[in-house]
Amino acid sequence: MGATVTTANNDEKTWGGGDIQPLGASYGKMMMWFFIVSDALTFSGFLGAYGFSRFKFIETWPLADEVFTHFPFMHGVSAPMYYVALMTFILIFSSVTMVLAVDAGHQLKKTKVAIYMFLTIIGGLIFVGSQAWEWKNFIKGEYGAIETKGGSLLQFVDAKGNRVALEDFAVKLPEQREALSRAKAKWFMEDAETLPTYSVAEIQAGFKAHPELLIRTEKLTAEKKKTILTRAESETRLSDAKYVVEGANLTRNEYGSKLFADFFFFITGFHGFHVFSGVIINIIIFFNVLLGTYEKRRSYEMVEKVGLYWHFVDLVWVFVFTVFYLV
Repeated sequence: MGATVTTANNDEKTWGGGDIQPLGASYGKMMMWFFIVSDALTFSGFLGAYGFSRFKFIETWPLADEVFTHFPFMHGVSAPMYYVALMTFILIFSSVTMVLAVDAGHQLKKTKVAIYMFLTIIGGLIFVGSQAWEWKNFIKGEYGAIETKGGSLLQFVDAKGNRVALEDFAVKLPEQREALSRAKAKWFMEDAETLPTYSVAEIQAGFKAHPELLIRTEKLTAEKKKTILTRAESETRLSDAKYVVEGANLTRNEYGSKLFADFFFFITGFHGFHVFSGVIINIIIFFNVLLGTYEKRRSYEMVEKVGLYWHFVDLVWVFVFTVFYLV
């Protein structure tokens, strides 16, 4: 028997982005979908790692309602999750304006495309600015805490269980403290450490002078509340203090587990980079719309392609918002 060899003719070559359109999509839109799928897998890996870490350290994981309590121009007012909810609404609304821009492009209405693209850009800029403001407050901190020699985190509360800031009870002692610089640091120290507002001794002295204060540990009870120690237990734990922690960074975190801050900075920062990139791309497309580039082509497909990316970024935020702020 002779072997049958099948060869493809020249008209059946691998798709090169020409007139043949698999799934009815152009080459550009297919490539955008490939990018979105690969990026979705990346975010899935990050959020999956966050979930595993949170499950492993669930007893010391910060409570979102106690971390994200700030609202612009409302200093000292506890508004848990309000501003994050507003940020989310603005980003989702920007998806609506993007849909309207794409629809106007299908109808070849240049003016409407420009208006809706402009509103989408404004929404993206507000979101990025809000995220930067949230980072600032997260890094700065609100109450402060103490880290023990064993790495445990101690927070201060009054008799009713309300958080008390370090500045409300710490005393100033006549002691000389000097921040280490690269010139004065020891040979095995890589970077200089910024001095906190108060020393451990000043916190201990202030706590001793306020017998109504108690210490709350980072561990959660069965009722999803932090464990509050008795006065005697508080004094014992405070005697083991090593560092004063103010705010959060990649080394220490006044809210709870250090991993929470690591994941927060990385995942929200990675998403914020996507939003910022989307804003830059939208600005470029917006000016092309004003110049009539797509009007001359009689096609606003570029608006549709950046719209796919923008909807993806918005959808990812829904998952990030759910994982970090709601669950």
